[in-house]
Amino acid sequence: MGHREALSALSVIAALSGGLLAGCAPESSTPSVEHLRAEVIERLPFDQTSFTQGLEVTADGNLYVGTGQEGESRLYTRTIAGEELASVDLDPQFFGEGITRIDDTLWQLTWLDGTAIRRNAETLEEIGRASYQGEGWGLCSRTEADEVIFSDGTEELRRMDPETLEERERFTVTLDGEPVAGLNELECVGNDVYANVFTTTDIVRIDAETGEVTARIDASALPNNATDDPNHVLNGIAHIPGTDEFFLAGKRWPDMYRVRFAQAD
Repeated sequence: MGHREALSALSVIAALSGGLLAGCAPESSTPSVEHLRAEVIERLPFDQTSFTQGLEVTADGNLYVGTGQEGESRLYTRTIAGEELASVDLDPQFFGEGITRIDDTLWQLTWLDGTAIRRNAETLEEIGRASYQGEGWGLCSRTEADEVIFSDGTEELRRMDPETLEERERFTVTLDGEPVAGLNELECVGNDVYANVFTTTDIVRIDAETGEVTARIDASALPNNATDDPNHVLNGIAHIPGTDEFFLAGKRWPDMYRVRFAQAD
């Protein structure tokens, strides 16, 4: 996030050089790890003021967007075409992070405060809070497994209770046996967890049961039309229900992309 460059850059670069960039040496990759690319289907308008931290498709086909930065953080809903429908600001001390909807509830994390805000998914009104240890980065719901997956910027993901956000266990994400650090925004689709890798244009697809990376997705072909700033990176993954397509966004990006993940050439 905005204050993480020095913290995470070295760990992420190490993870990438040891694993995600192993495409330069195919013999180091197991056959089960797919090499995919983000194929752009459509470019859509997005709010360039949004320091995007969470992205999710609503039940009626619109979007939830969670944003960060102290004094700027908010949660809002908008149409795919870009019309804003509703918005709520976070308390000024909070740096907003990942979001996920579970039935009539929407959870929103904060970065350093150890606080998750529980909201009415329709009105966005705050209806409660929960506490967790350490930093909060990304969040996604696995309804069938009755759990929420939580990231904190390390190589670990946490399994959380969807009602209370009480931590159940942690597991390490690995690629070819090596940990993958910098796991950021998350999207759960069935048994898969998709994760942005912080400061990069890479997305990893993770087996939610084993923690093993099953695909590396290169999203470098997406034009980053944000103003020149090292913080303005790819961040935001939202699966489009009933399809094999996703929306991808970024921090302060003026565009959002509808994509599918195709085999790399």
